[in-house]
Amino acid sequence: MMSRCVLLAALLAFSGTLASCAKGDPKMTMSLSSSAFKNNEPVPRKYTEDGSDVSPPLSWNEGPAGTKEFALILDDPDAPSKEPWVHWVIYKIPSGARALEENVPPKPRLEDPPGALQGRNSWPSGRTVGYRGPAPPVGHGTHHYQFHIYALDAAVALEPEIDKAAVERAMRGHILAEGRLVGTYGR
Repeated sequence: MMSRCVLLAALLAFSGTLASCAKGDPKMTMSLSSSAFKNNEPVPRKYTEDGSDVSPPLSWNEGPAGTKEFALILDDPDAPSKEPWVHWVIYKIPSGARALEENVPPKPRLEDPPGALQGRNSWPSGRTVGYRGPAPPVGHGTHHYQFHIYALDAAVALEPEIDKAAVERAMRGHILAEGRLVGTYGR
C-alpha cells in the first residue's frame, strides 16, 4: 500500500502536469520533414528567392488525440532584424492533413488543404501573403530557417492575412504538440 507521502507527491506531480498543459506547453513532439532536404541541411535553391521561390513539400505525423487542426510557421531567427523574419504563416490546416505539397499558391484561402488560410510574411511589398523563400543578405553567413508545425486542440477563430503574432496569440493554451525542421541557406 502506498504511503500518504508517496501518494501526495504523485498527486502534486500530476497536478503540475495538468497546470503545464493548461498553459499550452507542448508535451509531445511531432515529426516534420521534407523530401527536398533533411533537417539542418541546405534548402535547395529552387525553394529560395534565388530560385523559383516556391514552398517545399512538407509532411508530418498524426497529431495527438484531440488534435482539431494544425498551424505552420516558418521564420529566420538569424535575420538582421529585431524579430525573426517571417517567411510563411499557414493555419487552420485540417486535422486529417499530413502534408503540404510543393508550391502552395500564395493566396489567403486555400483549396488544398481545404479550409487552410495563409497569413502575412515579413516582406513590406510584393507577395506579402504565403510562402517567401530564404533570402539572407549577401555575406551574412548561413541562416537557419525554422519550420514549426503545431497540433492544436481547438479550431482557432482567425481570418486570412493576419500576422505571425496574431496566430501565436490564438494558439496560446491550445498547443498539444510541436515539430520542427530546420533548413539552412546562405549567399
